[in-house]
Order: sequence, then structure tokens, then C-alpha cells
Amino acid sequence: MNIKVCGMRNAQNIQEVERLGIDMMGFIFWPRSSRYVSERPAYLPTKCKRVGVFVDQPLEEVMQTALDYSLDYIQLHGNESPDYLRQLRSSSFAVIKAFNIATAADFVQTEAYRGLADAFLFDTKGKSVGGNGEKFDWGVLDSYDSDVPFLLSGGIGPDDAPSVRSLFASGREPFASKCIGIDLNSRFETAPGMKDAAALRRFLSALNP
Repeated sequence: MNIKVCGMRNAQNIQEVERLGIDMMGFIFWPRSSRYVSERPAYLPTKCKRVGVFVDQPLEEVMQTALDYSLDYIQLHGNESPDYLRQLRSSSFAVIKAFNIATAADFVQTEAYRGLADAFLFDTKGKSVGGNGEKFDWGVLDSYDSDVPFLLSGGIGPDDAPSVRSLFASGREPFASKCIGIDLNSRFETAPGMKDAAALRRFLSALNP
């Protein structure tokens, strides 16, 4: 199971979280986010994958930021078109496309992006673009039948390790073969963009006892 911690920007905090052995770290480059990376941190991770989060931003801006920050993945959290993803893929960028989920009907929107995204990310529908701190009904994932792997996001918090562990241990689809990891963000924060490394450590220990 891949562990992605998103919404990072403080150099010391980045180092603290990286030392936990996570797999992916997310940086938000959308100016309207309270976790916006307004200037380059003095330290960027070297032991986990770097993910840049963008929302309906010009393609050239996204690609230049990806190069400037040596991003491993570009995560798109807006209404980017399939052709937008096609252009990114033609430039050899790996792409995660995020979708806001409330009911099984919301998976219909993913169909146009099959073969264009390396993975999907399923987040909770809310007032904000991500970081709402609330879960959607994970039971609707039983209706997901695409072959594109996905990350589970949305309101996963310090007390959710047993629930997450049981999902992956159940052997049921889509968790058995399609869910490649989880995304952690606002529920582990002391302030926007600042993660509680101790809380993350306890969560990871409970997730893998």
C-alpha cells in the first residue's frame, strides 16, 4: 500500500514526514489553496516520489513547474479535459487524475480518462477542491469496475488505521487489485500545510502493526 502525504511546503516538516518512510509527497501549486506552495521550499524530498497538484491551470505552466520541481507525478484536481491529459502524456509526464465522489454514478466521469491517467484519485465532494477533511461512503467503490488503479483520499484521519487496514485485508474488489494506496492531508495537520509527524507515525504503526 502506497502512502501519500499531501499539502506539504515547510522544509523542516518535509524532512520529518519523509523520514517516516512514506511513498509519495504532494505539493499544491494552486494559488487558491490554503496549502499553496508560494515559494520553493529550502528542502524537497529525495526518498519518496514528488507529486504536484494543479487545478485547471495552463498546460505550459504545469509542465514548467513539473520540470522546475522534478515532479514524478502531476495530479490534476480540476475539470481538465482528456485532451489536456493526452498532451501531458505525450510529453512523458505521469498523471494522476482526481475525481470528487459521492455516489456510484460519479464513476461515469472516469471513463473518458481511461488510458490517459496512470492512476485516479478519489476524493470527497465538498466546498473546497480537496482538503475538506470528510470521507465519502467507501461502499460506493464496490461499483468501480475500471482497470485504472486508484488512490483513496478524503478525510482519512489518525483513528482510521483499523478501517483502512481491514479494507485492504478483506481481499474484496476493488481493494484487492485496484486500490494502490491512500492519500493523507488535512486530518493530520496542526495548521494548513503543517503535518503532525507524530500523529502520522502512530497512524502508520497502527496500519502496519
